[in-house]
Amino acid sequence: MLNYKRYRRFPAFKYPERTWVDNEITEAPVWCSVDLRDGNQALIDPMSVEEKIEFFQMLVKLGFKEIEVGFPAASQIEYDFLRQLIERKMIPSDVTVQVLVQCRAEQLEKTFECLEGLDKAIVHIYNSTSVLQRDVVFNKSKEEIIDIALTGTELVKKYAKDFPGNIRLEYSPESFTGTEMDYAADICNAVLDAWGCKEGREVIINLPSTVEMNTPNVYADQIEYMCNHLKHREHVIVSVHPHNDRGEGVASTELAMLAGADRVEGTLFGNGERTGNVDILTVAYNMFSHGVDPKLNIEDINSIKEVYERCTKMTIPPRAPYAGELVFTAFSGSHQDAINKGVKAMNDRHSKIWEVPYLPIDPADIGRMYEPIVRINSQSGKGGVAFVMDSQFGYKLPKGMQREFADYIQEVSEKEGEVSPQEIFDIFDARYIQTKEPMHFKNLRTTDTENGEDSFTTLANVTYMNHGELKTFGGVGNGPIDSVVSGLNHELNIRSKVIDYQEHALGSGSGVKAISYIHLLDVDTGKTSYGVGVSSNITRSSIRAVFSAVNRLYFKKEAEEAGSKRVEMQRGTEKPKGLFGNS
Repeated sequence: MLNYKRYRRFPAFKYPERTWVDNEITEAPVWCSVDLRDGNQALIDPMSVEEKIEFFQMLVKLGFKEIEVGFPAASQIEYDFLRQLIERKMIPSDVTVQVLVQCRAEQLEKTFECLEGLDKAIVHIYNSTSVLQRDVVFNKSKEEIIDIALTGTELVKKYAKDFPGNIRLEYSPESFTGTEMDYAADICNAVLDAWGCKEGREVIINLPSTVEMNTPNVYADQIEYMCNHLKHREHVIVSVHPHNDRGEGVASTELAMLAGADRVEGTLFGNGERTGNVDILTVAYNMFSHGVDPKLNIEDINSIKEVYERCTKMTIPPRAPYAGELVFTAFSGSHQDAINKGVKAMNDRHSKIWEVPYLPIDPADIGRMYEPIVRINSQSGKGGVAFVMDSQFGYKLPKGMQREFADYIQEVSEKEGEVSPQEIFDIFDARYIQTKEPMHFKNLRTTDTENGEDSFTTLANVTYMNHGELKTFGGVGNGPIDSVVSGLNHELNIRSKVIDYQEHALGSGSGVKAISYIHLLDVDTGKTSYGVGVSSNITRSSIRAVFSAVNRLYFKKEAEEAGSKRVEMQRGTEKPKGLFGNS
């Protein structure tokens, strides 16, 4: 049994004056990537200098204007990395690099030495302030902890005085979420006063959830409290640095933004110590999904994912928001049906607003493909199969036909698991388009006789194969389809009737083909079946559909056996995607 009594709830900060609950996120924060420090230090195999350079260049391309490049005073590789960026002039003029450093003289001296050649930088100092760390790690009083922060601030002022560029101070009361709020405000205000915070000397006050200790609403209360109790608020950039120990990093960040945070530090895909930092991409894509410009160039998530996985040697889980392989995929039949109907309704209405069930955003907007939206397995249904046939191959199956065809796919998926789009098309091709046994249409000649008042009688002469024997018949009706059905009824001594006919173009341009769907009824038994025909000639496609339906309805056993053989023959044979059959 879990020994839950070993643990106790961390006291929640009570802030009844809160106003953040009525706010909305309407603009992007200042984004600061800490991938190259906080994310890199958590890797089993940390990035090399060249990998860090490639990652830095990607962050610049994505539009980050503030990038933490490491802890140059504590790591030679991070020192060398920053020097490479400076000496190779790889830092754009609109990008500010950030360096982390403890409040110690020797580390600050080395840090400023590494910064030589820059015209601006953010120097980020920190010390832990929580009740637990003051007690068990530092064994220091509140006043002594404040002294550490003030010593660091004065040292940054000292070295910044002789620095030819602009230095912005960032201060973090590390383990902020475990710190008394009045004390957190006291230590931050002491730093602001010591720095001389004012216009032109703005300070970043970074409030990290170094370890997630409570629910996101509590973090938001803490952030709003600090925003209301920091001196010189108009000259302070309130920053948050959420971690994800409770799996609530994104929620904590979004609520902190509602509470007044101006800036967010995080990593791509949430890389970082333990369960990681907040995933900046998820927060940004969430904003995008609400019609808010995230101010990052994140239109191609696959490229971001490729660089990230190669440089970090980490793998993004298949269910990770937005980037995961399966996040825009529906296996459930009801979901597939809803997606199918949603896309159709949006297209029919020419809507400029994306509204599709189960898809909060258009995958194509972030570089994902439509192909994997619907993936077919034993849990899928007719809607998903129809969506694949339409979106991948252009076949708009009649509603009544969708269940009939889906049964074939269900049978395969129950035996083999997931069925690919190409396999679905191959089965359709084998079971419907290529159904030419035992009745195989060969040729058609028609003659129209005018009856007056735009009325015509059509005489059809058909050449066909019947169990391998070449035969002909004639038929009369009010058009080619009616004439051929009439002739077949007499020729085969059957009573069939067309109860639905649909056709549409496949593709566009001068070489477009037509596909016809015939729903045929056996008048005597009440049984029905669909037939499909494809040709560059609309009349031929419709007659092929008639013969396909006759084979499937009146010679079902032979047609099914031949179709099964064709399916088996197609196994292991890759066909060109979107094969439309013979002309």
